Amino acid sequence: MNKRLKIMIGKKSGRDAKGQVSVRHRGGGAKRFWRKIDFKRGKKDVVGVIEAIEYDPNRNVDIALVSDTDGEKRYILAPEGLKIGDKVTSGENIEAKTGNCLPLKSIPIGAPIHNLELVPGKGGQIVRGAGSRAVILAKEGEFAQVKLPSGEVRLFPLSCWATIGQLGNIGERFKKLKKAGDKRRRGIRPTVRGVAQNPRSHPHGGGEGRSGIGMPGPKTPWGKPALGKKTRKKRKYSNKFIIKRRK
Repeated sequence: MNKRLKIMIGKKSGRDAKGQVSVRHRGGGAKRFWRKIDFKRGKKDVVGVIEAIEYDPNRNVDIALVSDTDGEKRYILAPEGLKIGDKVTSGENIEAKTGNCLPLKSIPIGAPIHNLELVPGKGGQIVRGAGSRAVILAKEGEFAQVKLPSGEVRLFPLSCWATIGQLGNIGERFKKLKKAGDKRRRGIRPTVRGVAQNPRSHPHGGGEGRSGIGMPGPKTPWGKPALGKKTRKKRKYSNKFIIKRRK
């Protein structure tokens, strides 16, 4: 692990900027360092050599340590099939092979991609999880039709950049946590059922012996409806770019 590319993460334990708990059941967990990942791949036409494939505790996909010809080192997400000694680069007129980063206009239709930009020049924001990939279905005008891992088909500007290949750790989604300690090391604390609490702590609490929730509908710990109430906004800001929804 390259020491210049890592920083210690302070523990926030599910708290917001005011220090109040905004996400419950968070705390503890193993000490972790944050690896600085190059999502932007901004160094164009500079060849880099893969020095190592490393584990990253902050994500479910492995990362690759790249040593550039100018002496700089950086981390990138490791796609499936990338090996130590392979050469990667980014540019508009380079080969569309695994690990290389190109704009969508230079990537052939049907090629698997990951680390895809939503806004040109901002850096990859989506398709970054283990085993995920997107596929270019068509190009028309200034946009490309891309099928995302969720099944959604969406328009992206041809000037957006993406990296070739499917991300590794494909079997991560099938991995099972075998004991309570596996969750505790991830910083996840136990969740207690509402009916097992006292009435001051939860609306479902109280009663003699084992009992049901005792009310028409399930409630959150703060007394608001927990099931059936819609919380999403009606309109998504990017609706005009969505061709086919994931559902």
